[in-house]
Amino acid sequence: MASTATHAPLTADRVLDGAVALADRIGLEALTIRRLAEELGVKPMTIYHYVPSKDAIVGGMVERVFSEIDLPPEELTWTKAIRVRCLSSRRALNQHPWAAPLMESRTSPGPASLRHHEAMLACLRRGGLSWELTAHAYAVLDSYIFGFAFEEATLPSTGGEGFAEIAQEMAAAFDPEKYPTLTSFTVEHVLRPGYSFGVSFEFGLDLILDGLNRAAKTERLRGS
Repeated sequence: MASTATHAPLTADRVLDGAVALADRIGLEALTIRRLAEELGVKPMTIYHYVPSKDAIVGGMVERVFSEIDLPPEELTWTKAIRVRCLSSRRALNQHPWAAPLMESRTSPGPASLRHHEAMLACLRRGGLSWELTAHAYAVLDSYIFGFAFEEATLPSTGGEGFAEIAQEMAAAFDPEKYPTLTSFTVEHVLRPGYSFGVSFEFGLDLILDGLNRAAKTERLRGS
């Protein structure tokens, strides 16, 4: 495969940008130093002059994704600010479907990751949440975001004509007499024009934020 890379000088940033773009296209498992070198138009050992290991490359890639996620805006109420951040997180994870399992797995997080966590914790505390509720809120929100992103990345399609065709094939494979509710759900909802799995994200996010807001108000009443 011929490289499409230009002959711009190699830098650590160019290595990481190339790695992210390649992973977006072929997935993280298929990303090797040799494949990355081909993409950049250099020899494999040259990459190690700029980034010391593949683990360091992966760490830098995760940092790139964190840097794409909007921090909670300080001028908004805490629930609206967290909502902005969560929507931005989903967009970034959709753009980089390989990233979700890695976002919280690094034992040596970089500055973009740390800045992100600091801003999230500060926003939750600004909303008056106790440390215990802050911990619950952060865990529930990110579990929801990462889980939803994982489903979107692994589903064959999440909406449009392609999804309708897949749903029709799936519906034809099961017996409607044995699975009447599943059949009705598929025919009467999933196969309707405009259906998209992704529209459930904001619905679920708002349920979580409403619940957290009620929990925060209850905490304040108990403490008063």
